[in-house]
Amino acid sequence: MNNITQHLEKDMFLKTLFESIPVGVMLIDSKRQVHQVNDFMQQAFGVSDATLIDKRVGEVIHCVNTKEGDGVCGNGKNCKNCQILGPSLAAIDGMRSYRNKAEMQLQIGKEIEDKVILITTAPIDYDNERYAILLLEDITELSKFRRSFKILKNNTGFVGRDPKILQLREKISSLAEVNYPVFIQGESGTGKELAANAIHDQSPRKNKPFIAVNCGALQENLLESELFGHVKGAFTGATHDRKGRFELADGGTMFLDEIADTSPAMQVKLLRVLQQGTIEPVGSEKTIKVDVRVISATNKDIKKEVAAGRFREDLYYRLCVVPLFIPPLRQRRGDIPLLAEYILNTVTHDLGREPVTLSESTLDVILDYAWPGNVRELQNVIQFAIVHCKGRIISPEHLPPHFLNRDDDVKKKKRKSRKRKVDAKSVMQALAGANGNRVKAANMLGVSRATLYRYLEGNSENIKKK
Repeated sequence: MNNITQHLEKDMFLKTLFESIPVGVMLIDSKRQVHQVNDFMQQAFGVSDATLIDKRVGEVIHCVNTKEGDGVCGNGKNCKNCQILGPSLAAIDGMRSYRNKAEMQLQIGKEIEDKVILITTAPIDYDNERYAILLLEDITELSKFRRSFKILKNNTGFVGRDPKILQLREKISSLAEVNYPVFIQGESGTGKELAANAIHDQSPRKNKPFIAVNCGALQENLLESELFGHVKGAFTGATHDRKGRFELADGGTMFLDEIADTSPAMQVKLLRVLQQGTIEPVGSEKTIKVDVRVISATNKDIKKEVAAGRFREDLYYRLCVVPLFIPPLRQRRGDIPLLAEYILNTVTHDLGREPVTLSESTLDVILDYAWPGNVRELQNVIQFAIVHCKGRIISPEHLPPHFLNRDDDVKKKKRKSRKRKVDAKSVMQALAGANGNRVKAANMLGVSRATLYRYLEGNSENIKKK
């Protein structure tokens, strides 16, 4: 035990202060060997006093780059990029540093986890020796939440990096600048109303109402009253005048969801609104002028509906001045890990729970699934898993029963199809796009971290040749 450690042990005030600091604290010497850690450090990073003997910072916090052997920390082939080494050396040289962000991979139990750590360092001179104190604050979950929130805020609500989603965001921003009707097609759960809302929120009409109506959820007579309003006595139960949604949306945007489910008679009335910009409340002869931008949507193939005579062709061309297609989740599997992470962060934050992560095996199961319900189904599955997970790692058994009861041959076929996407070229492109971050690269490829690690280990020569 060195002098400064002995002094800390003898002075109860300093000892209590040291132990009560709500971030991880490490005391290192000029050789970067750790002499003391506080209680928070032991709890947050899983270290103990017994593991400190002749250990450096990376070895104590279980940096994956130190697994090659003792004494590697600071001397390994990957240490030159270490974001903790620099501030540590600066402190030993007598300089302070404040809240530098370090991204690194740590071995936590049997799992390799990506961590984002804020590090503050300061020099300490004691008994003619130079030491450095390091404060380490794990902000991994906070960074994930902020990143997800930033993605949501800056990209129209659609989370993802897939080219289809990037193109969708650009198109939404372009459509917001014009006043044309927009026709959105996409399967249930892909986010058609989210897209309509995003167009409205970025348009000059953003300070006016955005009103959504599900046309398939109401009978024809109720839908007409809902859209156009009615006057007192127009039908049984009409005890007073009532404004319709079009009138309430005047100056703003009307979103007509599942419009392909409307009757021929209702289609005629909607065509008049688009052609003349007027409505007539049920039971009234009064014509009301409205200024409303119409955005409509359906989960059906609208061209087939027109060809079959179930949807008016003239109404289709009025509605579909600008078409917008939202891809199903199965066509952008690389976004599933990011979406799952975003939903996890959002739900746990709303519930006031500690952060929760997906295990590698759970992520594999999720990536193999077909997702007929798209993002809405993914959200429901994550919420189900959080309810059934009492710890901080979601395992496959926490998923809904139908995930675990699928036919093995179907799962193997999907897994094999997904793994065929991993080749030297795609891996190199993903690693370049992720600035070397393997977890991000795996997300972009649509595979688990374990899959990417196994590929890199078995194909290192192919990667180098490329």
